[in-house]
Amino acid sequence: MGALQQRFESFLDQPSLLTDLLAWLETKTGVKRYYLATGESSTAFLGLYLMFGYGASLLCNLIGFVYPAYVSIKAIESSTKEDDTTWLTYWVVYGVFSVAEFFSDTFLYWFPFYYAWKCLFLVWCMAPVSWNGSQVLYQSVIRPCFLKHHKTVDSVLSDLSGRAIDGLDCGSVLWILPLSLSACPGA
Repeated sequence: MGALQQRFESFLDQPSLLTDLLAWLETKTGVKRYYLATGESSTAFLGLYLMFGYGASLLCNLIGFVYPAYVSIKAIESSTKEDDTTWLTYWVVYGVFSVAEFFSDTFLYWFPFYYAWKCLFLVWCMAPVSWNGSQVLYQSVIRPCFLKHHKTVDSVLSDLSGRAIDGLDCGSVLWILPLSLSACPGA
């Protein structure tokens, strides 16, 4: 493995358009050209796979779920509140996006490179910057909608939970105990 790496590094030192670009990037960023080349190729492979590969949906969902789930667990275990809020915001946006995607999947899957765009969207939502997608979408779309409609939703949920409790008291177990009908009023 060491010989292959040495050959690759010597290739990166030979003059060409690609290696000149990598040398320029190395001077600007301070990152060695070997890491730039391997990172770019990995990113290019991932991008091509998301565009044309079998299982792009699974890969995209793993990217949007595995890392955020891991850091969410770390946030739960930490003593600070800021990381909890950051990842709760991500999960709210992820949930809204998933519901919207469920209802529009018939149309969305026909768009070229849909999974590449979805993956970029999810990476933007989890990016460690103040203007990441989760914060932008939550503050500009989800929060105003929530503040406008949350009292109505709370009222409907309260009514439904009351009906569910009443149903449990007098009827949801009718298939188990047919004789319980006589215990319910109006039965």
